[in-house]
Amino acid sequence: MLAVRLTPRGGRDAIDGIEQLSDGRRVLKVRVRAAASEGEANAALTKLVARTLGVPSRDVSLVAGASARLKRIRVAGAAATYAVMLEKICAIG
Repeated sequence: MLAVRLTPRGGRDAIDGIEQLSDGRRVLKVRVRAAASEGEANAALTKLVARTLGVPSRDVSLVAGASARLKRIRVAGAAATYAVMLEKICAIG
């Protein structure tokens, strides 16, 4: 399960690192080029996460926050492996 803060119409599709919210929660900061209308940004988000982690798109699903900036995404598979991959990506970015 991933907590994500999504910025639609962000100019590019990218994972920008990890952000700590004012309540102490940590979220993955993501931006996509797609607009927020008609679920385009959500679809772009799931595709970006799938591509980044090297999993099929069907293994990434939006669990909560369809119309909110803060979202929860479920990625099927080896959570520990994905966590390590995301840590490396965030350290580089």
